[in-house]
Amino acid sequence: MGTRNRNAFTLIELLIVVTIIAVLTAVIIPQFSTSTEDASESSLQHNLRSLRALVGVYEADHAGRYPSVAKFAEQMTAPTNATGGTTGETRYGPYLHDEIPENPFNHSNTIAAVATAGQRPVGTVPGGAGWQYDESNGTVWPNNREYYP
Repeated sequence: MGTRNRNAFTLIELLIVVTIIAVLTAVIIPQFSTSTEDASESSLQHNLRSLRALVGVYEADHAGRYPSVAKFAEQMTAPTNATGGTTGETRYGPYLHDEIPENPFNHSNTIAAVATAGQRPVGTVPGGAGWQYDESNGTVWPNNREYYP
């Protein structure tokens, strides 16, 4: 018998290559998706710690008063006076540069009041806000369902 020149792959060789690629894809892709969730969680925790710390500084500068829900962004991003107003002698703040950091899960940087003042939230509040804020004690909470069990 004579020898033949091979110019193509056999079906078995192609199936083996496709199977190897499928196995590698099944192993690698879930690792990338969890790394994105881990990054969002890390960013959320960093932004939450920063907001809580800056509300604490505001409270120390304003004789135990916390920013109000209605004027939170204004009181945290602009210079304020002793009563928290942004007119007159404004010698305190700003505590945040430009704007409130966004919640990486819902990409919102707005503030909403907690459902029940003085209590830790057990879920999100409607309206799509990025953060829940309790002006009675100055605590800030994320407003995304991933945070609450």
